[in-house]
Amino acid sequence: MSKATHSIPRSIAAHAVLSAYTILALFPVVVIVINSFKTRKAIFRHPLAFPDSDSFSLIGYETVIKQGDLFLYFQNSLIVTVASLFFVLLFGAMAAFALAEYRFRGNTLMGLYLALGIMIPIRLGTVYILKIMVAAGLVNTLTALILIYTAQGLPLAVFILSEFMRQVSDDLKNAGRIDGLNEYSIFFVLVLPLVRPAMATVGVFTMIPIWNDLWFPLIIAPAEETKTITLGAQVFIGQFVTDWNAVLSALSLAIIPVMVLYLIFSRQLIRGITAGAVK
Repeated sequence: MSKATHSIPRSIAAHAVLSAYTILALFPVVVIVINSFKTRKAIFRHPLAFPDSDSFSLIGYETVIKQGDLFLYFQNSLIVTVASLFFVLLFGAMAAFALAEYRFRGNTLMGLYLALGIMIPIRLGTVYILKIMVAAGLVNTLTALILIYTAQGLPLAVFILSEFMRQVSDDLKNAGRIDGLNEYSIFFVLVLPLVRPAMATVGVFTMIPIWNDLWFPLIIAPAEETKTITLGAQVFIGQFVTDWNAVLSALSLAIIPVMVLYLIFSRQLIRGITAGAVK
């Protein structure tokens, strides 16, 4: 029996497993979205049922638009997420290039030091981070959140990108130097396009925790003008009463931007992997 015959069942099995994982991953999202269009009574009586003529309601979306400054929360989250991703990818790629390209005393120790951020959660230093932000006058500013999330994402970015940087051909970089390219041109023109799949991977793993984070916005920037969408949704959660229609509606709307960003990075990731496979 030929290899092609064996590959057909394997591809079908792989597709089935992927479809199962996709359904499991999307199931909570689907439940949130369908319940955001139902009345409060229908949410608790039939949480897995789709809304019908009796249970359909837009009261949650109306409450979110009237009581919360939703567009400001979205704007703050987008600014923080996009700016943090930009700095994480830029500084992470530059640090990874330096560690992979240049040999100097303490290179390995420097790499291990930068990788410690993966093992030690940044939230352990929340008190000291808050003191630093207070001393710098950055409390209740988006700048503080961008700085924190950039520091949070850099260790993983350096760890992943440095491995990919080492796989870039030295002959290609030396040819660029012979042609008169400086180190910045080699980095931006020659190296970055070749590590695009890794950049997209880092972007995906960095983006979602930033968008969904509640801890640092609650502690560092709780003011009304700096609230993110995750923190803004907490307005509808009270100590004794919770407006579940508004909470589910806010969460459903919050899914849209992060899904768009995820699709953008995923498309770049697939395109980069496909281009590498064809070459």
